[in-house]
Amino acid sequence: MKLKLTSLIILLMCIFSLNIFSQENLEQPVSDTTKMHVITKNDRTRFVGKIISQDPREVLIETKEMGLVAIPRHEIREIREVETRELNVKGEFVPGEVFATRYFITTNGLSIAKGENYMIWHIFGPDIQFGVSENFGLGVMTSWLGAPIIGTAKYSIPFNENTSLALGLLVGTDTWYGTGFAMALPYAAFTIGDRIVNLTFSAGYGVLGFKEEIYNFNTGRSSKKRVSQGRMLISFAGMFKAGKKVSIVFDSFIVPGGKKYQTTEFYEVYQFNPNTGFDEYVETRERNVTKKREGFALILPGLRFQTDPHKAFQFGFAGVFAGGEAVPIPVPMIQFFQKL
Repeated sequence: MKLKLTSLIILLMCIFSLNIFSQENLEQPVSDTTKMHVITKNDRTRFVGKIISQDPREVLIETKEMGLVAIPRHEIREIREVETRELNVKGEFVPGEVFATRYFITTNGLSIAKGENYMIWHIFGPDIQFGVSENFGLGVMTSWLGAPIIGTAKYSIPFNENTSLALGLLVGTDTWYGTGFAMALPYAAFTIGDRIVNLTFSAGYGVLGFKEEIYNFNTGRSSKKRVSQGRMLISFAGMFKAGKKVSIVFDSFIVPGGKKYQTTEFYEVYQFNPNTGFDEYVETRERNVTKKREGFALILPGLRFQTDPHKAFQFGFAGVFAGGEAVPIPVPMIQFFQKL
């Protein structure tokens, strides 16, 4: 009887000990609390700090701004270790730009996360972008008059953490304005880097269509003719996170010079009239001339201020290079970014 009782007591002690051990094992601190981690919740709220402990129910993280924060497991979208490139010289965390997929005009190979929708307020009009899926985004941009309206689509292909490619398309029309304007611009953008530092080369072929009024001097009547023109477009752009809230942004929009082409020009012939003392119109003639499409480049350096995780302000000054001359544009390029 004593043997059975002793065995029962030993068995209960073993079960009790295992239970205590399992609880301690679940609630024990992580082995290395010196490493910084980023915890992103399902609502995109982000906490940065050192993970003190974690178990199947919650994660306890020590942040600089709020101190100890307990986050329920079911509310966590992602836990990742802060990489070296995300720390500045003081060891402070420098977050990647929410709006890092855009420069001033062009985009890059980085993808918009699903649900990461944002709007850009330009001087010229609004620009809205939607993260439809992890690698696919749709958007629309227009002027304050609602003409033209340009739709955008971009599919990103990430090769690894620092290399990505995007295939995109812009399609637009002048809507109610009546000029017959239409455009299509398929493009590809290759990006080296991430949301903190990146460099992008992009190229595309833009086709513009519009109605041109042609005057017939023989009949004295004018008519509208549908014409279209296609040009190669390239861009070099980049972004560098210079501080916790400041980024240096560079963008460009380059149209290379085109090939020579034949066209017809009309010119008026005048003859001096000794009776009136003036040059008087005689007739209109036409001639075939050879021309070459001139290229130009728009250069846009500037600064972006990430005032809060959901907003940013960006400004820069543009310069145009054309015909061997550089012409500064005195009006600054001002943009406001807002996460939706």
